[in-house]
Amino acid sequence: MNIVLLSGGSGKRLWPLSNDIRSKQFIKLFKNNGEYESMVQRVYRQIKSVDPHADVTIATSKAQASMIHNQLGEEVGISIEPCRRDTFPAMALAAAYLHDVKGIGKEEGVVVCPVDPYVEADYFEALGRLGALAETEDAGLVLMGIEPTYPSAKYGYIIPACMEEVSDVSMFKEKPTEEVAKDYIAQGALWNGGVFAFKLGYLLERAHELIDFEDYDDLYARYGSVEKISFDYAVAEHEKKIKVMRFHGQWKDIGTWNTLTEAMPDHVVGGAILSDTCENVHVVNELNMPVLCMGLKDVVVSVSPDGILVSDKTQSSYIKPYVDEIDRQVMYAEKSWGSFRVLDVTSESMTIKVILNAGHRMNYHSHEYRDEVWNVISGQGRTIVDGMEQKVQPGDVITMTAGCRHTVIADTELQIIEVQLGKEISVHDKQKFELE
Repeated sequence: MNIVLLSGGSGKRLWPLSNDIRSKQFIKLFKNNGEYESMVQRVYRQIKSVDPHADVTIATSKAQASMIHNQLGEEVGISIEPCRRDTFPAMALAAAYLHDVKGIGKEEGVVVCPVDPYVEADYFEALGRLGALAETEDAGLVLMGIEPTYPSAKYGYIIPACMEEVSDVSMFKEKPTEEVAKDYIAQGALWNGGVFAFKLGYLLERAHELIDFEDYDDLYARYGSVEKISFDYAVAEHEKKIKVMRFHGQWKDIGTWNTLTEAMPDHVVGGAILSDTCENVHVVNELNMPVLCMGLKDVVVSVSPDGILVSDKTQSSYIKPYVDEIDRQVMYAEKSWGSFRVLDVTSESMTIKVILNAGHRMNYHSHEYRDEVWNVISGQGRTIVDGMEQKVQPGDVITMTAGCRHTVIADTELQIIEVQLGKEISVHDKQKFELE
């Protein structure tokens, strides 16, 4: 099975756990063997459980690549968008990546789906069948239609030509009112879950028709000038031969706090006290501070370095415009080498806790406008400062002045308190170098 997972967006509807770097699919709220895992970890694990040989590629932005490697390891394939250009250019780039980088043949079926559905193993078994249908059916596209469980106004609908398990598509309908949705469902309509399959050569042909490029490297180089357009508008609306396969299993689109808490296995993640008078309350606490809830009903409480949310669950669906008004630096992120959390910010300083995973290191880099001080609080490692290497351990302090080239290497997990000092502290003040 060749599967492409679409990973994008900032996930503002799950603020304050999600931000411009950590989208909703990277938040660890679901349990597996007693440990918490994220949506992307859960989906990747489920795919490999169903098909250990599945070829998985994640189509994503530069900002998310480090976090994907942090959570899934270095083996997973990533098709990185240099900038955001909507779903069709992203899929064209992923198709070129599959063919030119991974060597997947044009006659092979490829399945595309979102990275964050809340589903069980039968969903991925169905994806395998969908990919096989793409190779054998006389259709440009084969979609998965989700059997509706209620008349939702949140989803688009696929109207099949008949009630067979695999059917021609009669038409597509945009998000309706609940009353109209009832009529659609009476006609056998299915939710459009954004899942589709095709022969790899099919999408490559459409990509070359709409975009002037030679191969993957050429498309990547000129990606910023490609027209922004969705896959639906660029491809699906013009395809005359589309089939749909029904899916009868569990499927949840977890896009808001309300739907997320329905899938959470625990009412409290990270530590909180709920009084006996609380009803249907969920708390996610990422900070080492006590949270006490009393007399609340149908409420979600979320505490993170980026802020605090206390909301009625139904009202939490309308969070986005309020979050858009919040202009604040990202306070927590996972990187390919570990993670960081901002502890304190002043006009001329920033204090950060850095956790560097064993066997990893930061880029060898310098800053033009700020000094840095590293205080090692746990673990063993090495620093390289202007070419000079030294071992470090708890209690060691390393000072780097502006312009100084530096990196740190973790022999074991290494925890550091980093203090940045300067009048211009910016994420853009960084120059990378090759480590000799």
